[in-house]
Amino acid sequence: MLDIKKIRQNPEWVAQKFALRHLDEELFPRLLNFDEKRRKFILQGEKLKAKRNVESDEIARLKRAKEDASLAIANMQDVSKKIKEIDAQLADVEEKLNYELVRIPNFLDDSVVDGVDENDNIEQRRWGEIRTFDFEPKAHWDLGENLDILDWERGAKVTGTRFLFYKGAGARLERALYNFMLDQHIEEGYTEVIPPYMVNQESMFGTGQYPKFKEDTFELRDERNFVLIPTAEVPLTNYYRDEILDESQLPVRFTAMTPSFRSEAGSAGRDTRGLIRLHQFHKVEMVKFTKPEESWAELEKMTANAESILQKLGLPYRVIALCSGDTGFSSAKTYDLEVWIPTQNTYREISSCSNCTDFQARRAQIRYRDSEGKVQLVNTLNGSGLAVGRTVAAILENYQNNDGSVTVPEVLRTYMGGLEVIK
Repeated sequence: MLDIKKIRQNPEWVAQKFALRHLDEELFPRLLNFDEKRRKFILQGEKLKAKRNVESDEIARLKRAKEDASLAIANMQDVSKKIKEIDAQLADVEEKLNYELVRIPNFLDDSVVDGVDENDNIEQRRWGEIRTFDFEPKAHWDLGENLDILDWERGAKVTGTRFLFYKGAGARLERALYNFMLDQHIEEGYTEVIPPYMVNQESMFGTGQYPKFKEDTFELRDERNFVLIPTAEVPLTNYYRDEILDESQLPVRFTAMTPSFRSEAGSAGRDTRGLIRLHQFHKVEMVKFTKPEESWAELEKMTANAESILQKLGLPYRVIALCSGDTGFSSAKTYDLEVWIPTQNTYREISSCSNCTDFQARRAQIRYRDSEGKVQLVNTLNGSGLAVGRTVAAILENYQNNDGSVTVPEVLRTYMGGLEVIK
């Protein structure tokens, strides 16, 4: 959530930031109008409450002196009535202001280029040699079915579309991947966490999924208002919600493997086959809590941590800096890692690494006490390290052989009992 004080004090800068996000031009003056009214009502209310205190003291004095206090009582009642009216107006304008504030995305970093969509993103670098096949490569869904390791038909029967069964070597490959990823991140200094797979709505608000993106989630319909997590970012980031850390604790680095549940609202007709876009998938997540001055260096490190996984798996990829129109709601800057998918002849997103600056921390009230005793908001970062199902898809396609078998990447073989080829 944005700081209304910062919006008020830096009008020209904020107007530029809002324009970069392509927000409604009327939003900025509307916010300032609500804020001005709110401060006016607060001032009026404080003056009236001070006056009520004076009248209350006068009533008490008159009663002690056994004098007539009826006029003072009438005056206090009149002031109390005005206070009630002012409080109602204040509550109304605060509701309108908060409605706007919680739906405004984070300020983008100055390095983020202006753009409309993914076509305006900027490629930073590439890694790995794209394989040239001497046969017609198969799509990962066909490979999975032919090897009897991915079962889409029964997934659809048991649950519905965009669900599947992993079985045999397919299940073992998935498990090998997330164990390998977790082990790598632990070596890099992350603390492994197994979080809840359901969270409350306060947690969804804290990371920015609620209230704007409710349609993208799965809620349990009962009085507890639990939500199936769309990513481990939600429980991990909310771990310190409403807490004050000591500066000496920072940075904190968490990693976790969890299922992720996405309704994929708005994606009808896109990636209807395969492992790219599912309602349920595994993902290894990285989350960091840092001091503001350290967060940008930590973003580069996090991106390098995700890249390291792809490099050790031998999967070609590229790193993309997202433009303003493609950067997520809570993020100030995002790098996407895109892995090469041969049969699609393109790179597909497999990780997003984002610096959310103090945006989530303000919503979730995650703070730290610095060396001078001042309480400040932390900066939060999150990144996929990696989306496991998409990594399976990339391995099946990039490591396939002419006979329909798939070679297991060398770094995964100890996790798969020495298995070298799935056939």
